[in-house]
Amino acid sequence: MDRPNVLLISVDHWFGQMIGALGHPTVLTPTLDQIIMSGVAFTNAYAPTPSCIPARREIMTGTHARTHGDRVFNEKLPMPQHLPTLAQTFRANGYQTFAVGKLHVYPPRDRIGFDDILLNEEGRHQFGLRKDDYELYLHDEGYSGQEFGHGMSHNDYLTRPWHLPEKFHPTNWTAYQMSKAIARRDPRKPSFWYMSFNHPHPPLAPLAEYMDIYRDLEIDEPFTGEWAKDRAKLPYAVRARRHSPDLYPDRAVRKARQAFYALATHIDHQIRLVMGTIRELDTTGKDPKAYGTYGIAPGKGTLDNTIIMFTSDHGDMLGNHGMYAKAVMYENSIKVPLLLMPQASRKDIGKNRRDDRLAVQADIFPTLMDLCGIPTPPTVEGLSLVGEKKRDYIYGEHWENAFATRMVRNRRYKLVYYPVGNRFHMFDLQNDPNEMHDISEDSAHAAARKELTELLIENLYGDDLRYVKDGKLVGTPDRIVFRPSMPDGSYGNQRGYRY
Repeated sequence: MDRPNVLLISVDHWFGQMIGALGHPTVLTPTLDQIIMSGVAFTNAYAPTPSCIPARREIMTGTHARTHGDRVFNEKLPMPQHLPTLAQTFRANGYQTFAVGKLHVYPPRDRIGFDDILLNEEGRHQFGLRKDDYELYLHDEGYSGQEFGHGMSHNDYLTRPWHLPEKFHPTNWTAYQMSKAIARRDPRKPSFWYMSFNHPHPPLAPLAEYMDIYRDLEIDEPFTGEWAKDRAKLPYAVRARRHSPDLYPDRAVRKARQAFYALATHIDHQIRLVMGTIRELDTTGKDPKAYGTYGIAPGKGTLDNTIIMFTSDHGDMLGNHGMYAKAVMYENSIKVPLLLMPQASRKDIGKNRRDDRLAVQADIFPTLMDLCGIPTPPTVEGLSLVGEKKRDYIYGEHWENAFATRMVRNRRYKLVYYPVGNRFHMFDLQNDPNEMHDISEDSAHAAARKELTELLIENLYGDDLRYVKDGKLVGTPDRIVFRPSMPDGSYGNQRGYRY
């Protein structure tokens, strides 16, 4: 059997529960539902450092923050040269490698092992990239500098419909360019394709047609745990976050969710087109009658010999517990989708299956190596998800100093630790998946808290060791948030017209 192709699909801000087949009450994801029907969904997959750059470093190197070097969203930190990337490893083993979309590395044109990349870096011009490939495309089409003409911001949850013709939407551009790269492959060599969509990360500017899909659907409302209702009592790192519950009125929150789901369904539909491109590689110039009713005999085509994996860099709180965006250790931020449709020859994976093992983004690298029969580099710290070895817990970390947050999650419980003020939140995820009740001070769960606390201390390193004294967590003095819980007037990452 020929070595399989690999299509790794990444999205941004897509939280783990936001898939119809996994029980989300609103979102429509027919393509992802079908991928699950043809494979497996890992339902306890996490981003241990839940923001764009650290998460993508973990995916591409198969290592955790302690090894790849970023737990603070360091925008000018190059990819570690001593860690082989996913693309480099495929390339070294005879694969042609191509990426389209958001890479979020420094410098922006670092190919990190890919043969070539077409970038959409969302206007990150401050790092020396005058125009990315998406902007160059708009320039050639007569729309130069107009990609942010909708007026929405990367850090806000306001919304309006997309302002340019549909084919210029970044989701369409990403799928189209990926399809073109697939069509131009050398058929004598296997391929590793990385398709990285920018959305549903804000700006929330979906196509009007996709907003219309959700116009008559009931939109689920945000939920807030008892522990989160009094903002003044929250840990400093949460109180000091930019977004706050009083930022958006209820009608704006509903619109934001509608737009978020619209962007997700748009991506889902564009993935179908890319899969269709792969499928039709086998029928070009041939008699369709020789390939069955649907154009290709089962088990004989390129799509059957292509592994498809779908994931996200992190999730989005989307108003739950009064929070938005990512970089916190609550489920909507840290839990990600992780779907696998293996090549047809891998009968051992199963179909329409849910696997609830604890998984992290570092596991993507060794899983793909395993499926392709490639030795996993010794630097990789993840575990193959088609292997028998499973982890007992996940350790998560984000930020340092005042905003530092640490987390340990085992099969049942999650402990979140805030060094400032030596504060804790703890949840029984088995019985409280939405984290409505903080049980950190509940004596009935004292043994579980003790076990998780010991694991957390065991995983601390570097400056974090100052949070421990005589084997116990002591943290640092609490702080007061002096500014009101409203935007500071800086407009975040608001872009404008470019000339």
